[in-house]
Amino acid sequence: MASCSNPPEANNGAGQPQEYPVYAVQNSQATLLASYPASLEGEQNVEIRPKVDGYISQIYVDEGATVKKGQLLFKIDAPQYQQEVITANASIKSAEAEVNAAKLQVANITPLVKKEIVTGTALQNAQYNLQAKEAQLAQARATLANAKTNIGYTTIVSPAAGVVGKLPNKPGSLVSPSSPVPLTTVSNIQKIYAYFSFDEKQFLEFSAKYPGKSISEKIKQLPAVSLVLSDGMVYPEKGRIETVNGLIDNQTGSVSFRATFPNPLGTLRSGGSATLQIPVSIASALLLPQKATFEVQGRKMVYVVNEKGMVKGKEVQVMDLFAGNDYVVKDGLKAGDRVVTDGMGNLKDSVTIKPVPVTNGSAH
Repeated sequence: MASCSNPPEANNGAGQPQEYPVYAVQNSQATLLASYPASLEGEQNVEIRPKVDGYISQIYVDEGATVKKGQLLFKIDAPQYQQEVITANASIKSAEAEVNAAKLQVANITPLVKKEIVTGTALQNAQYNLQAKEAQLAQARATLANAKTNIGYTTIVSPAAGVVGKLPNKPGSLVSPSSPVPLTTVSNIQKIYAYFSFDEKQFLEFSAKYPGKSISEKIKQLPAVSLVLSDGMVYPEKGRIETVNGLIDNQTGSVSFRATFPNPLGTLRSGGSATLQIPVSIASALLLPQKATFEVQGRKMVYVVNEKGMVKGKEVQVMDLFAGNDYVVKDGLKAGDRVVTDGMGNLKDSVTIKPVPVTNGSAH
């Protein structure tokens, strides 16, 4: 019972060698996941701002509510525009009366000119006066239309379907078109854009790897991409990389890409962050189980087992990309090398063990 409760100890010269799981690294086809930090934005983010001065009298939605296009959001109390309507209506009536008087004057002078009782100049002056009065009437009607438009601006509706953001103002707050903070933001999140970047070297490698005469043609060759959320969960919907910025950022030396993900349940929200993963296929990769490695002063090490069962620590270099639970070895190992996959804390150089072959972490 005591021996079963303790980890196996390697043979140090006395007794039989202890068994340790050993994995033979081999070249094989692998799909790696290249990871990039991504920022999330809705398909459409619309700032809702007032077009007139006034006080908020009603707020018809709450933060996080889903709204339809044309749905009522806010009501602004602006009595000055109602007064403008009253004033404009009065101006129209006055202008209409003046136009009618001017028309009557033209009508009275016209026959007198034909009879040469008055000169044509008097008729021209009457006609000019009529035109001026008609212009004043048109101006009064335009003032009324503008006043009615301003009254229409006191009722604010959503210009798009989406989700309501923060509501910084409360009923009674004074707002104006010059207010620095919008009334709210409506985000259309039926689709979510994930923005990420390649550095210049990665961009050149991408351009060389994928076929196509243009960047847009190369993008079409990219596989579907995944999104890892901030809680570590993989978003269930796959996305596609659709666009790439045409310029390299002079300050960061990076090129911005945009991937689009469907968002039918509204799980993703604008302003969020995630990790975008692009699968990269490699025809021949030397795979090493992550659990077979350990760290020594910042170096990644493994215990290699020789033909006699003796172990020796060896540093390995691995790629930044992962193939599931495996590393891809760049240097330090070759195909056929055997490494210990468990219990490395009980080992040291020159210890002899009894290797137990495993495949993908499982014993034969």
